[in-house]
Amino acid sequence: MNTIIDYMKRNYKILLAVVCLSVTLFAFKMNSGNENDADPDKDKLLLELLTFVLEKGHYSPAVIDDAFSKGVYKDFIQALDPSKRFFLQSDIDEFAKYETDLDDQLINKDLTFFNLAYDRLMQRMEEGKLIYKSVLSKPFDYTIDESFNTDYEKAPYAKTTAELKDKWRKQIKLSTLSSLVDRMEMQDNKNKTGVDKSVKEPVVQVKEGEQFDQSYYDKTKNTAVETGKTKTFAELEKETRESSAKSLDEYFGFIKDLDRNDWFSVYINSITARFDPHTNYLAPEEKERFDVSISGKLEGIGARLQKKNDYTEISELISGGPAWRGKQLESGDLIMKVAQGDKEPVDVVGMRLDDVVKKIKGPKGTEVRLTVKKVDGTITVISIIRDIVEIEETYAKSSIVNKNGLKYGVIYLPKFYIDFENKDGRDAGKDIAIEVDRLKKAGVNGIVLDVRDDGGGSLSTVVDIAGLFIEDGPIVQIKSAGRNKEVLYDRDKKIEWDGPLVIMVNSFSASASEILAAAIQDYKRGIIIGSKQTYGKGTVQNVIDLNQFVRSSSVGDLGALKTTTQKFYRINGGSTQLEGVSSDIVMPDRYAYLKMGERDVENAMPWDKIDQADYKVWTKNSNFNQAIANSKNRIAQNQQFQLVEDNAKWIDSRSEENVYSLNIDKFKLAQTEIEGKAKKYKPILDYKNELKFTSLPSEQEIMAKDAALKEKRERWHEALSKDIYVEEALNVLDDLQAKGIVKKAIPVKFKKDKLAKS
Repeated sequence: MNTIIDYMKRNYKILLAVVCLSVTLFAFKMNSGNENDADPDKDKLLLELLTFVLEKGHYSPAVIDDAFSKGVYKDFIQALDPSKRFFLQSDIDEFAKYETDLDDQLINKDLTFFNLAYDRLMQRMEEGKLIYKSVLSKPFDYTIDESFNTDYEKAPYAKTTAELKDKWRKQIKLSTLSSLVDRMEMQDNKNKTGVDKSVKEPVVQVKEGEQFDQSYYDKTKNTAVETGKTKTFAELEKETRESSAKSLDEYFGFIKDLDRNDWFSVYINSITARFDPHTNYLAPEEKERFDVSISGKLEGIGARLQKKNDYTEISELISGGPAWRGKQLESGDLIMKVAQGDKEPVDVVGMRLDDVVKKIKGPKGTEVRLTVKKVDGTITVISIIRDIVEIEETYAKSSIVNKNGLKYGVIYLPKFYIDFENKDGRDAGKDIAIEVDRLKKAGVNGIVLDVRDDGGGSLSTVVDIAGLFIEDGPIVQIKSAGRNKEVLYDRDKKIEWDGPLVIMVNSFSASASEILAAAIQDYKRGIIIGSKQTYGKGTVQNVIDLNQFVRSSSVGDLGALKTTTQKFYRINGGSTQLEGVSSDIVMPDRYAYLKMGERDVENAMPWDKIDQADYKVWTKNSNFNQAIANSKNRIAQNQQFQLVEDNAKWIDSRSEENVYSLNIDKFKLAQTEIEGKAKKYKPILDYKNELKFTSLPSEQEIMAKDAALKEKRERWHEALSKDIYVEEALNVLDDLQAKGIVKKAIPVKFKKDKLAKS
């Protein structure tokens, strides 16, 4: 949930003035050299800069003492080896003597501990390669009665190399066993029916960026069995080992691409994390990705790349980008060489993915020539003129649905994006205003604004968006350390939409999303519907470019620091920190009982309260309280929601089960029991609300010329038609309709046959 909010443009100058007082500390000549080579002087400079900026600029600076040191030590070791499959207990014993010294090392710019841990990790990883190759070189014996515990946090480190090898063996064996059982089941089903009916959805869907158990990964990946003769157990067992070897080869290939600078960034972030969860160092490449994510655009060819062994593969073309418009580059193409215009091409086979990306990206209007190996094996040179690429998935989008004789609009906002470099560029505030205007012209009777999974972004866009729905008034309060509060207002008396409004949130709605939901809730302008509470991030971050503090150009790019500089508060005075925003209408959530909010994160800043702002509650929602009561009653009686609640409790109980048998018979029995229980919850995934969602006419014109966009919108509309949460939000809009609005009377009935199949 590391999001930035752009407020502090003026306060940033104050911080800059403070830091500049000591800029001479950092203005010394650096050793030049390859960016990937160890450069102790640069590392020391970075530590000095970070320490100074954090102490002067952080909202509530941490005390750098022995307790601080212990936290850095714990975080860094855990980050280097989260599964405890590289370090031995003897390594940890050797590291432990530095546990309370890291505060002194930080102050003295001493890299002793980092160098020791880094060098040892590189050594253990090389040994790990040999271990997994040895483990997978011969068949597993699945008749042995043994087990493996996946609770790595509580697991001890291996005391000997033999014990470490056995840990690797069991971990890999669990992965291959899960895959083997799936392959056997698929083959059995296919032999019986001629059709593979065993392909299953994962029991717990993994969200992007989350860690996952390899056994779940294999289960979702291996969803097909080759046609032809029935394979023996030995053949299937060999296939699972080959598949596991390939996955581990790819993992270690990724690790190989990381250089010392990448690992030093991990160390620095173990330091910054002691200040609060949202203060972190952005290495140059990470800073660039961050800028792209917050603006939603980049300059380049418009292609997503991924590593495939030593090659760089085109995984997707971004709709509307220059590569997509050129129609020569395709998904699956392998990039062999990259040339800048008519210059000599550079061989990129075996090159780090980040370095390949650097060569392909470039300013608008410049040419890049790619030598690619096509999926049919032919090799060709493709010339592309770089351009500004807008990442469509970043931006707001809307849809229309007819329900009970009325028309409603659904707007989805994935993040509160803004282009800091161009005030005339796209931002969430402008785009939501456009979507609202289009929906008004389409004659909608109510609007649902969906900010589920929206991690936040620009604070100014929140003020703009909230201002679309109220006459004028305060939207959010800001407090800096040692300074009086400041209130940000919507000063435009114009109301873009004064009709029924519902804001959808979930436990992953964070930061800017929470400000918007809180403002709408405090004004009673609309109804907040979703998870019990939102994420609970009530802090403001500011990104500081570290390069401005160094005079010498030989240093290289130092990256940036994202640090917490302020806290924001609701207009009623309460903070959203830790507590988030409580929904007016709580809907059961599959992940409701898992610990994933700010309140569950170490070093999170505390909740507090300030004086409320002066604001007037919206009085035009005559059916407000009744709509909430009606919805709560519907949810309580809805069997589908009851099933979701039951599923949430089951998922919570499953999260505590970490021991897996490596005996095939016992494993199959346990999996059969799990799958038997999971079948009960299959109707959650199969649910359809029978509503038809369509794009606005303006977008339909674009879709007629853009097949990729058309496909994405169709997938979104299909997802909406299966979304019980959106359906209930629309029910609430029904209940918010003013008297005199004629609705077609359609009794709500639950389709019992959907649950009967479970």
